[in-house]
This record gives sequence, structure tokens and C-alpha cells, in this order.
Amino acid sequence: MNGLTTTSNDSSEMPDRLRRTAAATGQRVLLITGMSGAGKTSALKAFEDLGYEAIDNVPLSLLSRLVLPRKGKDAGIERSIAIGIDVRTRDFGVEPFIREVDRLVAERGAEVKLVFLDCDDEALCQRYTVTRHRHPLALDRPVSDGIVRERRLIFSLRGRADIVIDTTALGPGELKRILEGHFGLDAEPGLAVFVGSFSFRFGLPREADLVLDVRFLANPHYDPNLRPLTGRDDPVAAFVAKDDGFEPFFESLTGLLGPLLPRYAAEGKSYLTIAVGCTGGRHRSVFVAEKLAAWLQGQGQQVRVHHRDLERSNR
Repeated sequence: MNGLTTTSNDSSEMPDRLRRTAAATGQRVLLITGMSGAGKTSALKAFEDLGYEAIDNVPLSLLSRLVLPRKGKDAGIERSIAIGIDVRTRDFGVEPFIREVDRLVAERGAEVKLVFLDCDDEALCQRYTVTRHRHPLALDRPVSDGIVRERRLIFSLRGRADIVIDTTALGPGELKRILEGHFGLDAEPGLAVFVGSFSFRFGLPREADLVLDVRFLANPHYDPNLRPLTGRDDPVAAFVAKDDGFEPFFESLTGLLGPLLPRYAAEGKSYLTIAVGCTGGRHRSVFVAEKLAAWLQGQGQQVRVHHRDLERSNR
């Protein structure tokens, strides 16, 4: 289909035994790990804002104590915890970590999910340069050496994650939005869909599950009267909608998504990100994202819309 590309977020599924609900303990446990410098501190702060108990650098030997069932008057009260664990954690090791996660589920009956934060090596180096922090695995060597060593060390852990989030191009606000979409405590049950527009000039959204390229549609940018407007304005919407290629594309798109969404939900996926891109991220992608979001809402889906480069494209 013209204009449609599917991408993977490189997220692997954990075994089914790690997806059991917290019927016995009423606890939801998120383990936050990944590359040092990829945003674990920001993620824990976001989870704290979302209502989780956020705890960092808990030794593996003490992890199970944080997930003990509550007793007495607190028994049965739902508890949500976000725990940061990485190479700086005392007694850290990939295999012991995985065994401990399995044991938490088997012995405590908690709902345990693993969140892995990743980032490009170049961006990690830049972050360490800006903050002047030392990499925990390269105290007396270049930062790049520590990054290579750490990536090799925790590579297998990445494959066990429920979700992998690449923070290379994400600010704290964007990271919080993604985490809230996946793990918000007040979220309605079922699949939540995030639809966003973007400019190809500023790069692909790394968190996207599906990417739509709508640069084949007529471009309002070349009309002097439409250029200052956006895809949310009626004249631009009318201009794009009258393109002969728009209706067949949109019908094909909704025809594809219609049967996919319930299948995603049935497989346990809680959050789907659809990114719509054009050259400037101001006209065509914004219009298509808005129209797609309206269609999804009409289908009874939980939908959020965000236009990543709308303001930046006007600078």
C-alpha cells in the first residue's frame, strides 16, 4: 500500500509466566533497567509522578523483600512499585537478575514487567560529556569503552524485556508520555493508541510501532495562502483531502487497522504508537494524524494525539 511502512520497536516478549496478574498480592512491579545514561532516573521520576513507589539501585538480594505480600490492615491493597536496577546495583548480574525476576513471580505472585531503556552510543557519549559524569564501567577509561562493555554485558537482558524504549531523541516529557501510555495506573483496560505526526527532516520517532509516510500527497506548503496554516486548519484539510490518492490510501489504512487492533489487544499489547510523517511535519502528516485519530475514536479506541514537530517546523 502506498505510503505505509511497518517498523518494529525491537521489543521482545517475556515468557508467559512473567505476565501473570497480581491476584495474590495486589502488586504491580516494574523493573527499570538498561544502558547507563539512557534515562533511568527520568523514568523513575515519571513513575513517581504517576503514583508508583519509585526506588533506585536496590541490591538483588533485597529485591524480594520489597515485593512481600502486605499483611494486616494493608492486606489486599493494590501496590505499584517501580524499581531501578542496573550495572551500578550491588551484586548485579544478568543471570541472577533474571532468576530473581522469575522467582518473584513464582513465589510472590506479583505482576512483574521489565522495562529496558536504550540509547545510541553517540548520544550516550554526549550525555556523559555534558554532565561530566563517569561511566560506571569506565572509571579510568574513555566513556566509549564503558558503553561497549556495558552493552555486551546486558545484551541478553534486553531480549527479556516487556518493552524496550529508545531514548536517543526523547526528552523527559516524551519519555513520561510513553511510560504513562504503557503503565498509567488510571488507564482504562484495553489497547491505548497514540497517533503522532512528525517531520522526516528531524528523524523517525523511535518509539513508533507503525510508520506512515504521507509525502505522496499533494503538499500545501507550495500554496502561499496555505503555508502559514497547519493540518488542523480547514483549508489545509480540504486541500489534502481532495488529492485523488488520499481516499484510497485512507480506506486501505483503516481496512488494515480494523482487524489488527483487536489482535494486538488479544496478544496483551497495551499501547500502540502510530507515527505519520511528511516533509515538514506541519500540513499533510498533521491532517492525516488528526483524521486517523478521529476514525479510531469512532471505533471505540482510546486515542491520544501529539504533533511532534508542528512548532519546530515553523521556526
